[in-house]
Amino acid sequence: MKRIGILSDTHGFWDDGLDVFFANCDEIWHAGDIGSLELADRISKFKPFRAVHGNIDDHRVRISYPNFQYFKIEDIQVLMTHIGGIPGRYDINAIPLIEKLPANIFICGHSHILKVKFDKKYNFLYVNPGAAGNSGFHNVKTAIRFVIDADNLKNMEVWEKVRKGH
Repeated sequence: MKRIGILSDTHGFWDDGLDVFFANCDEIWHAGDIGSLELADRISKFKPFRAVHGNIDDHRVRISYPNFQYFKIEDIQVLMTHIGGIPGRYDINAIPLIEKLPANIFICGHSHILKVKFDKKYNFLYVNPGAAGNSGFHNVKTAIRFVIDADNLKNMEVWEKVRKGH
């Protein structure tokens, strides 16, 4: 059994509320737009860390974190990239990955909109944790955590915090 925390679009900002929300997680996964190598290092000192780079990330982050990750945890195959689109309208660059790399969970960020939906066409759970940082149009910062137990994903919870000034 693994407890997983997922976030995206931090844009270099770490909210202290995430320390509490992710405290019992075994790993943290970041779906891009980390914002700085310093933030990535901070998160990786807090918990084991997997990440992909996003469109705002500089060359140092891009060298350190790939465009996509494809890995297995417990009995769940995971595909993660930053710009993925949404079910029914996937990004043109994500479609070849989705079709070539069968997954149980497809994770992406970029939209700053939290969305979790089962995609019947590709037989996976689509997960976009929204945006956990302060940059962007979103009014509420969000992140997700859940448990992977063998081939089951369960106990999904959402963290929300209203951005100051919104």
